[in-house]
Amino acid sequence: MDKTESLLTLPPPASTGPTPTGATAAAGPPARGRRDPAWVRPALAALLLATALLYLWGLGASGWANSFYSAAVQAGSESWKAFFYGSSDAANSITVDKTPASLWLMALSVRVFGLNSWAILVPQALLGVASVGVLFATVRRWYGPAAGLIAGAVLAVTPVATLMFRFNNPDALLVLLLIGAAYATVRAVETASTRWIVLAGALVGFGFLTKMLQAFLVIPVFAGVYLLAAPTGFWRRVRQVLAAGLGVVVAAGWWVAVVELVPASARPYIGGSQGNSILELTLGYNGLGRITGAEEGSVGGRGPASGQTGLGRLFDTENGGQISWLLPAALILLVAGLLLAGRAARTDRRRAGLLLWGGWLLVTGVIFSFMSGIFHAYYSVALAPAVGALVGIGVTLLWQRRAPGVPRWQALAATVTLAATLAVTAWWSWRLLGRSPDWYPWLRTAVLAGGLAAAVLLVVADRLARRAVPVLVALGATAALAGPVAYSLQTAATPHTGSIPSAGPAVEGGSGPGRGGFPGGGRMRDGGQNAPGGQNRTDGQLAFPGGAQAPGGQFPGFPGGGQAQGGGQAQSGGQLPGGGGQGRGPAGGGMGGLLDSREPSAELRSLLEANAVDYTWVAATIGSQNASGYQLATGEPVMSIGGFNGSDPSPTLAQFQRYVAEGKIHYFVGGGGFRANGGSSASQEIAAWVAETFEATTVDGVTVYDLTSGQEG
Repeated sequence: MDKTESLLTLPPPASTGPTPTGATAAAGPPARGRRDPAWVRPALAALLLATALLYLWGLGASGWANSFYSAAVQAGSESWKAFFYGSSDAANSITVDKTPASLWLMALSVRVFGLNSWAILVPQALLGVASVGVLFATVRRWYGPAAGLIAGAVLAVTPVATLMFRFNNPDALLVLLLIGAAYATVRAVETASTRWIVLAGALVGFGFLTKMLQAFLVIPVFAGVYLLAAPTGFWRRVRQVLAAGLGVVVAAGWWVAVVELVPASARPYIGGSQGNSILELTLGYNGLGRITGAEEGSVGGRGPASGQTGLGRLFDTENGGQISWLLPAALILLVAGLLLAGRAARTDRRRAGLLLWGGWLLVTGVIFSFMSGIFHAYYSVALAPAVGALVGIGVTLLWQRRAPGVPRWQALAATVTLAATLAVTAWWSWRLLGRSPDWYPWLRTAVLAGGLAAAVLLVVADRLARRAVPVLVALGATAALAGPVAYSLQTAATPHTGSIPSAGPAVEGGSGPGRGGFPGGGRMRDGGQNAPGGQNRTDGQLAFPGGAQAPGGQFPGFPGGGQAQGGGQAQSGGQLPGGGGQGRGPAGGGMGGLLDSREPSAELRSLLEANAVDYTWVAATIGSQNASGYQLATGEPVMSIGGFNGSDPSPTLAQFQRYVAEGKIHYFVGGGGFRANGGSSASQEIAAWVAETFEATTVDGVTVYDLTSGQEG
């Protein structure tokens, strides 16, 4: 057996030591009592260093990234109350529409290093490096270091992982916590450990505090694997899983309990809910509503923001280049691995690991594929650890079947499966690269040719010289990873801002790099980004995919409810209450929009900063993204009327009028907001009242109302 063969071979079985009372010996490679070969630590160090460079290089180019979360980070760095609740501003008018755990890490970083792009984004990149390391450790325990290194490398270069570990959305922390929970589950299965399985539950519970119910998708998989494979009696396994469930409830529920028990008058409004309730947000807008499409107050529902559902969703134009490069390989290798396990003992670890990662991939993937509510391509980063693990496990299991002493038919079947998997991977990479025909067109041909050549040579590898085998392995690995590596490098080299970022180059009929847009290619404003139908918009207008109209033809979240014409352009035939302009910017005269913000001019910033200490909020404006631009520029609290979409009843007209009467708000700034799926009309009422009551002025094209001046008329 040559060196390459030995690197991919699993360690020999050995005793795992004593088992708990009533336990049976667990089949599979040992978790302890072995020493890694000398090459493992340098290889792991090289992988982690390369991952760090990929995720950290040029990180500051993305500026505030998603300014919605950056504004909340800024607020949390100044107010511990805003920190705890995840408020959008330090004066605690409203929270972001998520639980706040991911904001905590970034806010602590800003408290230490000051408010800047690096202080916000470096913690996210380090979460990515840690995710690769923990995935390596998890896969290595049962399948050896080579499988762990392959798994970690696949995760590191998955384009959507590169995107999200360089961004400030909650997904980075969620991925690390779920991988940590998988590691704890593996440790628990080894010795039927109550401590480890409860830790797994607690990590999933903390995942809830990061991105709510999405963290719970792995619970039935982890629980099922433990119930099947833990080496102890059935009823003890049941009691332990129930204890793990209690760990989930405690880790997730303490914060929810505090928020529900604190009087509404003593805390910020819960953004994303219509009833100021974290439970409503959990079960509705950010919960079952994502599955059914019944998300009151959202811009999605069964509309353009949810995209096409079905088994092909993860492979389509919008999502394929983000996650699917090695997805076919992972599915093939999952089936092959389970066939190899055959009728293994109940406690067989190799099968348990395949069920753990395969269940994670299938359950999460199916839900993502068929959910009717809001779905964005970057959600698929939650699949990347499972894809990496299955590829690493499957490759090493099949390569092991080629070792001396294995029946010839089994060795041949394993070799043919490996070759077929490589050929399918190369073909699919060729297809994905073909969606960007002008982007390094030679790469597409090289990947297909190299992958097919390596697949053919793999079938006849036994007839090749021993020295040729490492070259063959390197050729196959290069062909399999060249596409995602190229996409990841392009992603790392491109600044990304806005609410819906996308990895990789622009694709035909889909999205491009940098600022995110709606599925199908719809984009929010600026920079010549792709708009529906391949058009480019640089006039600050909102565009829907395919030029679709807003539901009912209205933009009720925009002050004045401008009509949606053609590509979704707001037209009101003149003045927009609360906006004041002629329909050339969001809400006519506003600065930001639904999915991104803009930095205000120096003149407007100076206006807002004047006498800031005299006011609770230096300004109020509709929509969180609109507010975030002003807040990050001035460093002062800006009230986000209506939350992210401008559709939350926070504040009501009466509350807003009281704040104005008490002199708590200096300016009202026009623009922002959008409501397409029900929700409150409070923001419209406020905008109309302001336009009727106060005199409008224009500062660098932005309509501003001084709420401390005498009322109009």
